[in-house]
Amino acid sequence: MSRKITLPAALAALMTPSVAIAQGTDPAGSGPIVAALGWLQGTLLGNVATAVAVMAVAAVGFMMLTGRLNWRFGATVIIGVFILFGAASIVAGIQGVAG
Repeated sequence: MSRKITLPAALAALMTPSVAIAQGTDPAGSGPIVAALGWLQGTLLGNVATAVAVMAVAAVGFMMLTGRLNWRFGATVIIGVFILFGAASIVAGIQGVAG
C-alpha cells in the first residue's frame, strides 16, 4: 500500500520549525568551510571593504549628479552596498519573524 504525498502536505512539512532547528549545528567535517566563510565575511565587512564602499558610493553619487551615469545603475550600486553591509540585520529580522 503506497501513500501519496500531496504538495500542501510536503510544503507544511518543510515549513515546520523542527526543520529549521535541525539545521542549527554544523555538519561533521565542515570546519574548514565555516572558517573560510568566516574569513570571507570578515574581508567583505572589514575596514578595507568599508573604505572601498564609501569611495564607490561617493564616485557613483558624483557621476549621477553630473549626468554621466544612469540613475537606475547608480541606485543599484548604492542599494547593493546597503544590502551588503546590512545583511546581518536583514537575516536577523527574517529569523525573528520566522520564530
